[in-house]
Amino acid sequence: MVQPYHAPPRASFLQKLGPGGAASLGLAALTVLGLAGLPWAYRLRQVLRGVHGDDLAPADAILVLGRRLEADRPTRVFESRLAHAEALWRRGLASRIFIAGGTTGKARLSEAEAGRDWLVARGVPASVLLLEARSQHTLENLFNVRADLRAAGWRTLLMVSDPLHLARARATARGLDLEVRCSPARDAPPARGSLAWLQRAALEAFLLHWYHTGMVYSRIIGSRQQLERVT
Repeated sequence: MVQPYHAPPRASFLQKLGPGGAASLGLAALTVLGLAGLPWAYRLRQVLRGVHGDDLAPADAILVLGRRLEADRPTRVFESRLAHAEALWRRGLASRIFIAGGTTGKARLSEAEAGRDWLVARGVPASVLLLEARSQHTLENLFNVRADLRAAGWRTLLMVSDPLHLARARATARGLDLEVRCSPARDAPPARGSLAWLQRAALEAFLLHWYHTGMVYSRIIGSRQQLERVT
């Protein structure tokens, strides 16, 4: 079995790309330009539809996707994700909370460790929290959590992120054959309809298109190393 690529801690953008990443990024950009933006517009529609999330149902665990820290502390976006996960846990929708995210940027703590400290300070018992502290981005968040889920014999995840991130997170989870329901942290900035919100939506649409382009590219060239990373 081919070992999938994992970006090192505090990875640069180029290190995060991994095998085939630069090629699929170039293909994604070329297809958007060559097809007059139609692939991007199609994915934008998916991003905007994804902000509503799914109907809530009990799951084996709640998963909070990580976010880069500022001065070793969660940003407002990450705090909103964590607070929403706490609310779901207090409603009894799952008994455990995964916090995903490795050491990124200039932080000394991993995103998962900072998230744990934030939730413990709010009264969530440390015994409830499970950390995935190796990953550098969303794909690795989910890839590594999948291994922990399988080891525990669990199947279902209630996945928490900010609304505009959910479409890409859902696509990635499905590519990894994870059974997820998405729940948006609606209080996460930027404010809906603001310029920053529109810019983030546009970026997420391109990143979602890039993800699907990478999946197709990996299958066409038959790269086992790339496919082991995304499926």
